[in-house]
Amino acid sequence: MNVGVPGAAGETGNALAAAMSVIAGNADLGLEVLRGCTSADVIAAKELMAEGKVELICLPEAHGVYVEANVYTANHVATCVIEEEHSNIVSVVVDGRTAYTRPHDAPSGDSGDGVGGSRACDEDPLGEIGYLALLELADEMDADDIDFVIYGVEMNLALAKHGLDNPAGFGVGAGRSVSQLIAKHQISDDLPFLARVYASAAADARMGGAQLPAMSAAGSGNQGIAAMLPVAVVAEAMGKSREETARAVVVSLLSTSFIRSRTGRLTPVCGSAVAAGAGAAAGISILLGGTNLHAARAMQIVLSNTAGMVCDGAKGTCALRIGTAATEACLAALMAVNDEGINDAQGIVDENVDLTALNVARLNAEGMKNVDQVLIQILEDRARRYQDNPPGGTRFEEDTEQPGERRKGDA
Repeated sequence: MNVGVPGAAGETGNALAAAMSVIAGNADLGLEVLRGCTSADVIAAKELMAEGKVELICLPEAHGVYVEANVYTANHVATCVIEEEHSNIVSVVVDGRTAYTRPHDAPSGDSGDGVGGSRACDEDPLGEIGYLALLELADEMDADDIDFVIYGVEMNLALAKHGLDNPAGFGVGAGRSVSQLIAKHQISDDLPFLARVYASAAADARMGGAQLPAMSAAGSGNQGIAAMLPVAVVAEAMGKSREETARAVVVSLLSTSFIRSRTGRLTPVCGSAVAAGAGAAAGISILLGGTNLHAARAMQIVLSNTAGMVCDGAKGTCALRIGTAATEACLAALMAVNDEGINDAQGIVDENVDLTALNVARLNAEGMKNVDQVLIQILEDRARRYQDNPPGGTRFEEDTEQPGERRKGDA
């Protein structure tokens, strides 16, 4: 609801995205379906919306990723259903006739970000693999693997530079803001803040609607940013080789995927701050000379710090949480390789990261099962309020109303 639509100059919303897809969408581009949209397409899409031809309905009983798109003409109707992952079309029906059904054994598409329920752990191929065993895969990379990982790092770095260099800013401008604080010597230019600048700036660009791709991690572009850029920034600062950088990034990606394999792709907690933040800490630990045990310890530190940070949908302020993930990942890695930090089970942290991940999954599935419904209701209430009384002037103003007072027009 609050993500900048690609090509729409910062304007947001599912209804606008749907209308633009009708006008100029290219399904062959997958998750980059709006990549070729222009300002003229935005105008045409908004005309469709003004004519009342676009309707958005929330289905509160649906769980995880579920999108049903119905398109009507004078003589025909077509329905397309997406489930589980954001580009995973499972059926297309035209005038009551099934035109396409996804085979059960077909691979599903990539995922994205946002509010939603979690998928069952046993559907993920990593569900039965222990963490330390999983990290052994990082030692099996070949030249093609290294090239692909570095390609992903460069892709996300391009997003970060776009977010930093654009004078108009993107999203909430979290990356530019921290960069300016460093330039003014109001905060130090150490690695945790430098990692925060690049990670936040990339999220600013992505959430602001920049027409650039992001390399994802565990099905999410924001998680890819949070898992890869802090590691890459530290590697660059330490003068690490291409191979060393790629291996550390792979440790981060594997670690992020490990947490997500327990919690599911979409959860009531922020995957970027929790799963990807923990993953980045593991990757940075390796760069700092740590072992896989140090990586696991760094994961424990981040999870103890960020577990429970709710996901209130994909939007500009995701850049703040991704910045938090980057900063905390650096600090957790430094603590871990110095054998500092958590030494025993306490709170959500268990005796090892395997058990902690299950605790995080249980917190998601059992303890926060109503969070999504509450947050969606908050967003819908605001949308209705703005429709009746659009906000004008300064978005945030000092409220001088005294407790118990009611202003004219208040419901």
